[in-house]
Amino acid sequence: RLTAAGEVLVRHAGQVLDGVAAASQELAGLGDRLAGRLVVGGFPTATAVLLPRAVARLLTEHPGLQVQLMEAATPAQLRALRRGRLEVAVMARGEGLPAYDLDGLCVSELHTGRGAGVAVAESHPFAVRDWVEPAELAGQAWVIGTSHAESPEFGAWPAIAEPEVSFAARDWPTRLGLVSAGLGIALVPGIAAAAVPHGVRWIPVRDQDGGLRRQVCAVTAHDASPAARAMRRALPDEAKGSSYHAR
Repeated sequence: RLTAAGEVLVRHAGQVLDGVAAASQELAGLGDRLAGRLVVGGFPTATAVLLPRAVARLLTEHPGLQVQLMEAATPAQLRALRRGRLEVAVMARGEGLPAYDLDGLCVSELHTGRGAGVAVAESHPFAVRDWVEPAELAGQAWVIGTSHAESPEFGAWPAIAEPEVSFAARDWPTRLGLVSAGLGIALVPGIAAAAVPHGVRWIPVRDQDGGLRRQVCAVTAHDASPAARAMRRALPDEAKGSSYHAR
């Protein structure tokens, strides 16, 4: 056990170490060529986990930057990108989504290593599973998203011809609240798996046919600024490095 003198030293040592860390970060900022403001955008499920972690990585490496985060549908992001109001857009493309005009833009696919899955209540039989098969989803009640403005929303699993829809809600917190209450299950992409709240579990769907065929991409102008290029490098690192365990 620490003596009284030891406790005093431990307390002061912690303050000293915090000061050294703050000084190191400030000195790194003085020598960092990247400074100024960077606006980064993403669709809602990307801004739940992937983008915050990538921004945190970016600011650790380049503390002189000031990052502004914009949550918006992909069409709104692309318009802002072309007008110079946004430098990095994180979007999804593929099955069930419009063919977005990406001419003249630099598109980099982000490989997350995790496909789509379902959010279920902790009391649901799926909650103790490591994965589920697509055939098991057909008889489930679904909580789906409602489309608004330009935002395509997630419905039931794509292969289900006539899903049973229990509730439809616009915002993710409402949908996951309904799931937590045991009123249905919801389709949630893997990049947002770590964002499910207490009382909800995310279970991957093992679909040999590809499941939800969508890709997450980072989009910039071809003449992107050094800060935008640094963000474009941080995104795949976080996409590959992030991990989530269903239980």
